[in-house]
Amino acid sequence: MRWIQLNWVVEKNQRMGDVAKDLTAGTVGGASQLICGHPFDTIKVKLQSQPVPLPGQPPKFSGAMDAVKQTIAAEGPRGLYKGMGAPLATVAAFNAVLFSVRGQLEGQLRSQPGVPLTVNQQVVCGAGAGVAVSFLACPTELIKCRLQAQSALGQSSSAGVTVKYGGPMDVARHVLKSEGGARGLFKGLVPTLAREVPGNAAMFGVYELLKQQFAGGTDTSNLGRGSLIVAGGLAGATFWFSVYPTDVVKSVIQVDDYKNPKYSGSIDAFRKILAAEGVKGLYKGFGPAMARSIPANGACFLAYEITRSSLG
Repeated sequence: MRWIQLNWVVEKNQRMGDVAKDLTAGTVGGASQLICGHPFDTIKVKLQSQPVPLPGQPPKFSGAMDAVKQTIAAEGPRGLYKGMGAPLATVAAFNAVLFSVRGQLEGQLRSQPGVPLTVNQQVVCGAGAGVAVSFLACPTELIKCRLQAQSALGQSSSAGVTVKYGGPMDVARHVLKSEGGARGLFKGLVPTLAREVPGNAAMFGVYELLKQQFAGGTDTSNLGRGSLIVAGGLAGATFWFSVYPTDVVKSVIQVDDYKNPKYSGSIDAFRKILAAEGVKGLYKGFGPAMARSIPANGACFLAYEITRSSLG
């Protein structure tokens, strides 16, 4: 009986140690991803959320480079990092959830300790991690999108949004006070789930597939940094390629005016974007998103793998 209890304690301590390692490595990876990718994300959200121009009038931004130029001219280089406070404040928790849930699911699916998982098993782990992380991503991204989009929306006479936010906490206070309390922070949860679950399933599946291809087998422990960057970058690009229209729907819902909403829900937003702008309307900001995904996710996975390996 004592041996059984001792083994249980050892196994519990090992699991807790693995969670702590995933938490630490995920935090480092997430910080690397955020620093590399946030300016691209700002431009993506500005393009996604700019109002449809009136007939005969040009859009506020003609493209990604025009959005960069206008942002820097109006707000300086710091404008490209607007809204970074919210994700930076939660990057530890976000990546802790993502990588620790994935790690725990790996442990459940692994037939015995140390045995590599199949690509299909990694897809399942990614999907499960996507469910868990959606509940943290939704309020974080609502705050981020409001800050990133307000300059585009506030200067348009066709937009209902006139509120100016001073920072992440100001957005949170406004939503809690004027948009239904805590429930308001979870506006856009459905499209967030529809993005995170299949997106992370695809990303972690492709990441494992590419690592095994580069390693020539299931043992990927000796891959070099270059291979990890390429695998991580392409995996991140797969995430966005597979779910981008859902992200557009999420962004427009989260910046929609609470008192005079343009959209009644995700399906309504999808239909109205399609009717007004065609399929290309569902891919506004796609260029910056793809340009961001490769270096940002390459940095994230490299930092995660190096940190996780150094922790044992």
